[in-house]
Amino acid sequence: MKILAAGDHFVQNRLLIDAVRRAVPGEVEFRELTLPWPVEPFGRVGEVDEASDVEDELIEALDGVEVCVTQMAPLTQRVLDASPALRLFCVSRGGPVNANLEAAAKAGVAVTFAPGRNAVATAEHTLAMLLAATRRIPQTHADLAGGVWRGDYYRYDRVGPELEGSTVGLVGYGAIGRRVATMLAGFGAEVLVFDPYVDDISGQVGLDELLARSRFLSLHARATPETTGMIGAAQIAAMPAGSVIVNCARGALLDYDALCDALESGHLFGAAVDVFPEEPIPAGSRLLSTPNLVMTPHLAGASKETAVKAARIVAADVARYVRGEPLEHPANDLTP
Repeated sequence: MKILAAGDHFVQNRLLIDAVRRAVPGEVEFRELTLPWPVEPFGRVGEVDEASDVEDELIEALDGVEVCVTQMAPLTQRVLDASPALRLFCVSRGGPVNANLEAAAKAGVAVTFAPGRNAVATAEHTLAMLLAATRRIPQTHADLAGGVWRGDYYRYDRVGPELEGSTVGLVGYGAIGRRVATMLAGFGAEVLVFDPYVDDISGQVGLDELLARSRFLSLHARATPETTGMIGAAQIAAMPAGSVIVNCARGALLDYDALCDALESGHLFGAAVDVFPEEPIPAGSRLLSTPNLVMTPHLAGASKETAVKAARIVAADVARYVRGEPLEHPANDLTP
């Protein structure tokens, strides 16, 4: 069997190949293609999102290949048409947005993914961003590095709230949201949750109530037509004055102009975001000059453990495919 490892500079080929070799006994012929992400940002390729623009190279590498393990390779209609031997396409990320699932199913290509691979890393980053925005850590560090001692930040009207005893609202309660809730409980915070797709939640309330009661808001929902723009000017205005918003999920969830307005007016004490409407952030964006905003370049899920887990999860489904067993994480349905 021929397998293409189309890794990148995060989920490396060596991680994918080693994981598959441990999971799949017997002779496997590996072919390798190294994608440029994250040195070069992902984008829209053909009809899929968040992919590396390597259609031509991928088509060449997939010649005669039955299984592909990757993270950012674009499984487009064009790639499918040119790869008749392909039967399994494994995306080592939490959502296979870089794969045309419907076209793959019609072509008889099963697509799998790696849910939960970055849950721990993203939850930890979320908490770090929340604390960084509330305690003004990036701003005060930059001041000190520039030789400025900002003792005025100790004034009562300039300090932020503590997590202990505060109410934190979580929008989305999947693998990441649940871990964030556990961490916040350790700080003594009250956690409220809004997730209409999950039933077994303690602290579940409606979105309006969550916004009205939450001093901190953290977003953990997937970007769908229903969730796009769900936190806009009206929702931010409904939060208590001096609140903090964190978004380490998807840029589409949040109206960033409304966020900048609320920070500039002082209605929000601070905000921290890891994801953006356009990535990289374009020159001249308001985000680059808005006060009390902490930003990181979409790396909440970046940890060595995330890359290793991602490779192991997809390798396990390659092994199931080889054994003729049902896949654990199928993203499309090949049933006629």
